[in-house]
Amino acid sequence: MRNRSGLNTIVLLFILLLLDIYVFMAVRAIFRGASTRVRNIVFGAYWAVSALVLITVGLLPYLSWQDWPANTRSYILTVIFGIVFAKVLAAVFLLLDDLRRGVQWIIRRFSKKKEVAIPANAISRSRFFSQVALLLGGGMFATLMYGLSNKYNYRVHKLKLSFKNLPPAFKGLRIVQISDIHSGSLTDREAVIKGVEMINAQQADLVLFTGDLVNDRATEMDSMMDVFNKIKAPMGVYSTLGNHDYGDYYAWPDKNETTGYSALREQNLERLKQIHAEIGWKLLMNEHVVLERNGQQIGLLGIENWSAMSRFPKYGDMKKAHADTAHLPFKILMSHDPTHWDAEVRPVYPDIDLMLAGHTHGMQFGVEIPGFKWSPARFIYKEWAGLYKEGKQHLYVNRGFGFLGYPGRVGILPEITVIELA
Repeated sequence: MRNRSGLNTIVLLFILLLLDIYVFMAVRAIFRGASTRVRNIVFGAYWAVSALVLITVGLLPYLSWQDWPANTRSYILTVIFGIVFAKVLAAVFLLLDDLRRGVQWIIRRFSKKKEVAIPANAISRSRFFSQVALLLGGGMFATLMYGLSNKYNYRVHKLKLSFKNLPPAFKGLRIVQISDIHSGSLTDREAVIKGVEMINAQQADLVLFTGDLVNDRATEMDSMMDVFNKIKAPMGVYSTLGNHDYGDYYAWPDKNETTGYSALREQNLERLKQIHAEIGWKLLMNEHVVLERNGQQIGLLGIENWSAMSRFPKYGDMKKAHADTAHLPFKILMSHDPTHWDAEVRPVYPDIDLMLAGHTHGMQFGVEIPGFKWSPARFIYKEWAGLYKEGKQHLYVNRGFGFLGYPGRVGILPEITVIELA
C-alpha cells in the first residue's frame, strides 16, 4: 500500500512540474521585453513558490498529517490548492491558444494565402491570451485568499412559508435553522459567540440543527460546549446527525480492516450523542416528537444521515421516524442530506410538508445576487442552497454555519435561517 502511495505521489509531482513549466512559458513570454533585473525577480519568485508547493506535496504522505491542528491543515491545503487551481485555469486558456495556433499552422500549411504581417507595435494574439490566462489564474487565487476573511461573516436569511394545512395555533411560528457547524474547523471563539448571539436575537420559537456538529471527533466540541449551549428557544432546540458526525472519515487506530469495526469510533459516536444532551439539544434519532401549541399539534421528525449518493451513508430510517404520525396534520422533517428529498421523501412520504437539510455548504464558493445564484455545487446536487418546492412539499437547504476543508467563503456566506410559518 505504501509503495502504491509513493508511486501516486511521484506521478502527481510529475504532473505538477509539467504544469509549472507550461505556465512558466507564458510568464517568460510576457516578461520577454522587461529588464534583466525584473525578469530575474519574477522568474525567481515563480520557481521559488512552485518549488515550495512541490516539496510540500512530496512530503505530505510522510508526515503525521491527520494529527496536525485542523486550522493549520486547512490553510496549507488552501494555499496549495489555490496556487495549483490558478495555474490549471491559466493552462486551460494557454492550451486554447496553442490549439488555435495549431489550427492556423495547418491552414497555412495547406493554403496558398500569404500570412498577414503584424505591426511591430501591436500586441500578438498569443501574448494577449497569455496575459488573460495569467490574470484569470491570479484573480482566482486572490479570490480564494479574500474568501478566508468571510468564514465568520454570518448572514440571516428570512422567509415566510404558507401552508393550508398548518393548524391555526402554529401560524406565525418562527423557526431558526442552523446546520453544519463543523466545530473542529472553528478557531475564532469570539466570532462564533457573535454568531450564536445572532441566532438568539432572532427570537425563534424553535431552533432546529440539521447535522454535522463536528468534522470527525466528539472532542472537537470540548472548547465550544459553553458557546453552543447558549442557544435557547421556548419550544426547544432539536438536532439530528450528519455524515461527519459518525467519525467515518477518521483513521481510528483500532479499526478492523476486514470488518471495518472500531470500538473507538462507537465510543466517539456515543460521546457525541451525550454532547447534544449536555448542551440542551434534543437529538432525534429516527424518531419524532409532537409539538403542541394552544391545544393543537404538529409533528417534528428527525432521522440519521440518509443520502442518495453511494459515497455517503444511509443510517436513517424514515419508516421508523414516520410511524404513528398519521394523525398529525402538519409535519417537519430534519434530514441532513438534501438528496433524501427526491430519493425517498417526496415519492414515499407526501405528507412531509417541510424538509430542512444542509450538507452542501453551497460548496462555500459561488455567486449570489438578487434573482440569481450559482455555485459548482449545482453540478453535484439538484437542490444545493435555499428554498425548493414541488407540489405542496417544501425543502430548504441551509448553506451551513461553519466550514470544512477550505477555511473560507466566497459568495456563499455562512447562514442562519429564519422561517416563519403562515
